[in-house]
Amino acid sequence: MAPDGRDDEISCACKGIRRCLVCEKLKGKVQLEASESKTLHHFLYDPETRLAAGKDAEAASFPFPGVFLWENFIAEDEEKELISTMDQDVWKQSQSGRRKQDFGPKVNFKKRKVRVGGFSGLPALSQKLVLRMHQEPTLAGFQPVEQCNLDYQPERGAAIDPHLDDSWLWGERLVTINMLSDTTLTMSLEQGLPELGLTGEVHVAVPLPRRCLVVLYGEARHRWKHAIHREDIHERRVCSTYRELSAEFLPRGQHADLGAQLLNIALNFQGSPV
Repeated sequence: MAPDGRDDEISCACKGIRRCLVCEKLKGKVQLEASESKTLHHFLYDPETRLAAGKDAEAASFPFPGVFLWENFIAEDEEKELISTMDQDVWKQSQSGRRKQDFGPKVNFKKRKVRVGGFSGLPALSQKLVLRMHQEPTLAGFQPVEQCNLDYQPERGAAIDPHLDDSWLWGERLVTINMLSDTTLTMSLEQGLPELGLTGEVHVAVPLPRRCLVVLYGEARHRWKHAIHREDIHERRVCSTYRELSAEFLPRGQHADLGAQLLNIALNFQGSPV
């Protein structure tokens, strides 16, 4: 394995409709999806005003709640230490050209089953980062029970398709630290915003500067899908996403005992990737 954790042998873990540059070279180019020819309305998120501003002159701006951006959440030397530590662990191949490291329970979302598996806690370096998160009111009481590190490399065509994160196990706030390069988080709403006269699919581009932290909650978490497109990965990008438990796994919830067990493991900050 190379010093930056890259695999010496190029391989691919794409399944179904997922694709990356590696499998496209092996299997040939795939046809463009029908959605790529849809009518799209493009907006740009402004973290100062928290508005989605129309890229076209005739498009009006509209409030875009549920996104919090914390620039320079980590320092340059912290970023270097985090990446160096990650690259000492094994990166596993994932879909759409990504590689991943998981620190969390074993979950079958279709069958709604959770077990501890090999989960030994979040990594040690995350402890000070979680404490720092609590300085922000948006993240008051945030107790992550899972951390997923993702590695995006442009030569692999790495991306993540538009999706909504599970809300049965994972709670209200999704927290991500963006490292090594700037990128863009694309929020999308397929049904459009007819109340604004936007009948086609709506995209809101959320710029993510290097070393920032971004939180998705509310409508941005539950209504709008989020994605990182291949064309927005220009250099190696690594991110760490932290997830908290849903109410069902918290005190007085149906699975409160299991939730308490998972949190007890997670917050010892002595974990290794599962």
